[in-house]
Amino acid sequence: MIETLHSLYKKKHNILLKTQKQIEGIRHASRVAAKILNLLCKEVRPGITTKELDLLSRELHKQFLAIPAPLGYGHPPFPASICTSINDVICHGIPDNRPLQEGDIVNIDVTSIVNGYYGDLSRTVVVKQASSDAYRVIEASYNSLKAAISVCRPGAKLSQIGGAIQQVADSLGCSVVHQFVGHGIGCQFHEEPAIFHYANKPKVDILMQPGMTFTIEPMINLGLCDAVVDKKDHWTARTIDGSLSAQFEHTILITPTGHEILTLIDAKEAYDGVPDLFIDPKSR
Repeated sequence: MIETLHSLYKKKHNILLKTQKQIEGIRHASRVAAKILNLLCKEVRPGITTKELDLLSRELHKQFLAIPAPLGYGHPPFPASICTSINDVICHGIPDNRPLQEGDIVNIDVTSIVNGYYGDLSRTVVVKQASSDAYRVIEASYNSLKAAISVCRPGAKLSQIGGAIQQVADSLGCSVVHQFVGHGIGCQFHEEPAIFHYANKPKVDILMQPGMTFTIEPMINLGLCDAVVDKKDHWTARTIDGSLSAQFEHTILITPTGHEILTLIDAKEAYDGVPDLFIDPKSR
């Protein structure tokens, strides 16, 4: 019996290459997550709290017949429907009652489940105006995601993603967080493979294949790359030196000819300030 690529990748790497039916489900869930994130980012302004954004997220998930994947996930159970990471928080920030202030930067991370399938993305948003350093770390994260996606195609090595990100971050004088990674996604919240965002040389450099779905979510710091997880809530990860951190994330599908960004919105849904990388170019 000839072993198929699907069975080989599952046996050798525990990677699920998706069927066409699964791809359609993941594509739909990703579009829903993108719509929800877009509506949340639109509400970011001085005075609003991340707790209010979380309550809005819960309502939006109900409207779109979706389930927020982070709510109740993990140990201890995550207490909110979205992650909101402000300024020196790298990831997994828990929404609270602190009003956002002009000059803050906030990453909003949405993962939605629709009909059992998952879509995951995030954006970093400036609260009105910010410092030049804030814009620099945001530029580094955004451009590194763009560079990483550009290398995605069948036969490319997963390590090329980290190399592309590292090159952009280094060029802007920023550092890449090592402690958190992108991941396979689609039929579960977290699947294989792990996606390293820094330059790396793995013992087994897995080749991308059609049907692979994973997140790329470079976390870029203005200062040192290290993260410290809050000992009280066991979730909030902050920069070790208090420097700013930014992140952008998409869910990616490897296609027979290249890649598809699944977590996009239509141009008609975009408001001023939505980054181009988050708008479906076919809808313009």
